[in-house]
Amino acid sequence: MSIRQNPQATRLPDFGNLGVMLRILLAVNLLALGAALARNGELGLLPRELVELAALVEPPLIAAVLLLYAANRALARLPYAAAVAAVGAAGAILAALFQALLSPPGLPLAGLPRAALWGALAAAAILAYFDLRNRAYSPAVAEARLMALTARIRPHFLFNSLNAVLGVIRSDPRRAEQALEELSDLFRVLMAENTALVTLAEELALCRQYLELERLRLGERLRVVWEDQSCPGDARVPPLMLQPLLENAVYHGVEPAAEPATVTIRLGLSGEEIRIELENPYHGAHNQHAGNRMALENIRERLMLFYDLEARLETETRDGLFRVRIRLPYRKGKAA
Repeated sequence: MSIRQNPQATRLPDFGNLGVMLRILLAVNLLALGAALARNGELGLLPRELVELAALVEPPLIAAVLLLYAANRALARLPYAAAVAAVGAAGAILAALFQALLSPPGLPLAGLPRAALWGALAAAAILAYFDLRNRAYSPAVAEARLMALTARIRPHFLFNSLNAVLGVIRSDPRRAEQALEELSDLFRVLMAENTALVTLAEELALCRQYLELERLRLGERLRVVWEDQSCPGDARVPPLMLQPLLENAVYHGVEPAAEPATVTIRLGLSGEEIRIELENPYHGAHNQHAGNRMALENIRERLMLFYDLEARLETETRDGLFRVRIRLPYRKGKAA
């Protein structure tokens, strides 16, 4: 999937996305609050009116969010106009249904058409909000931001790698040739647009190439432990998600160390969530300077662009180790 193909950018919002669901809940509650304030005639009665309105709004709202979540894939296959009509109809029907269920026994059901109208208007307002949001964060803008983020590659890596190749070109010409091929493959990825998700297997292969280049320079000073046996290689992840983290680990954790240092990469699947942890030695706050923070914010923003609120990046410093943890949804894909 690429930014161009993101369902939020071209069609209905992705109702299976946690961020979309939270925005729907917040937006409808804000609309209800606005309606309560508009019709309130006496400020002292406002709390009671808010409670009564919440009792009418929250049940159909939660039911609508759950229904849209369950029907997300079916709605995505419909033409846009038909999907919009289906969402509006669902809002109207659920509002009228809960109005009938929550009305006291014996009272006439004359308020059902009005409830249905309010449900349809709320659905239309939500879809209009997401449409305006998509226009504000258009695919072109998102791609430009993504390309700017992935362009921040440290030039010292290129110079260090070339110096390492020069160091072994006479003693081990075959290894030097292999290193140049690895460097070429790595920079081919770095210079690509990188607006599409790649498989985790491809990202890990790139990381192994990077670490081999660094091992050529650092030798036994760099030790790497991989714990990735339980992680599916077909999971789709943002390109260059792990390589900058490994570069930080080498730059801040291994190079300043007086003795051989270990970088540990753990990857696993927990339910429908991919969990990644990267661990390296920590040598004090002065080594975790602005360059490291910028790389972390870079990756955090790219995760936001691809997954919204469904992914997160956390850092921790404990027991002389610096850890980065990433969680993102498991989405299957084929290798490019």
